[in-house]
Amino acid sequence: MIPKLFQIGPIPVYSYGLMLGLSFIVASYLLSKEFKRKKMDENAAINITFIALIGGVAGAKLLYIIEEWSSISSLPSGKLFSTEGLFSPAGLTWYGGLILAVILIYIYTRIKKIPFLRVADATAPGMAIGYGIARIGCHLSGDGDYGLPVSEFASWVPWGTDYSKGTLPPSIAFHGTDIAKKFGGMVPDNTLCHPTPIYELIFGIIILAILWKYRKKFLNDGKLFGLYLILTSIARLLVEFIRLNPRIMFGLSEAQLISIVLIFVGVILYVKIPAGAKKKTNSDPVIIEFYTKPDCHLCDVAREKVVKLNKEFDFELVDVDISKKEDLMKKYGESVPVVFLNGEFFSRFDVDSNKLRNKLKIVASRA
Repeated sequence: MIPKLFQIGPIPVYSYGLMLGLSFIVASYLLSKEFKRKKMDENAAINITFIALIGGVAGAKLLYIIEEWSSISSLPSGKLFSTEGLFSPAGLTWYGGLILAVILIYIYTRIKKIPFLRVADATAPGMAIGYGIARIGCHLSGDGDYGLPVSEFASWVPWGTDYSKGTLPPSIAFHGTDIAKKFGGMVPDNTLCHPTPIYELIFGIIILAILWKYRKKFLNDGKLFGLYLILTSIARLLVEFIRLNPRIMFGLSEAQLISIVLIFVGVILYVKIPAGAKKKTNSDPVIIEFYTKPDCHLCDVAREKVVKLNKEFDFELVDVDISKKEDLMKKYGESVPVVFLNGEFFSRFDVDSNKLRNKLKIVASRA
């Protein structure tokens, strides 16, 4: 374990802080790529990353304080507002950060008139791998997020880890628990434990790979985010079984109960929202080109109408950001959204759903 990696002058660089920062850099990079692919304003991606950073850390700390309030409030007044109390660098609860960040991003998207679920889809891959990278920091710092002693579960695994040099060694982490009783009252610091942060990193990589594969196949906003909620919550639910956290209800920890709720939310999003993926047919594909530009609320509203018709008709929706095409900006810049159906002009300024439906019926009848 390496809680402190190195020191630059008087400033120490801690492994957890470095990995947390790296996780946001990677997540921000993937978010920007997704915004660019979705023809969304990339400046908004920077703002959303900043909001997620502030909301994530503040929410994680807030939920931790709520969980540990009985012990924090018992501290002397001189320590309550110190690094030993409310401002301790340790003590962050992931789901608190996720919930507050999502709320703040939702508010931001409402103010900026950006489709929230489209943004949520764009954030999903970055959140999956970002969480895994942050867990490397937990592993290196040995802050108590590790799992049970391997002797208590799957003793055959060869990768049991020694956390004796961590910030919270086993003798402290398991103090007063049934596990400690099995070791005669105190778990030795050199006891090999399950490296659950590494398990979560592996889950994060797998989830990223799945989301990255399907991100272009799910045309309708929200379905990818629903899949993210399902996968990441199942991963946390499983890992918690071999982590020492207080059991709140039905033998489950707080994180597991929240995971079940989020799995339910994810299933609703995933089932209710159709993929809208292009079906394989023997006829020529129907292509709808949708001319748009950043920060265009009318474009977002019109695109929703087009996407809904994908439930009834098989077509490929191609978004074209004309802000990067000088010739198209001169011709259509003041009249977006502009829609072309199989290369033929259909409409500008808005989309009449009934007219487009009738047009698609005619095209389908010719196939």
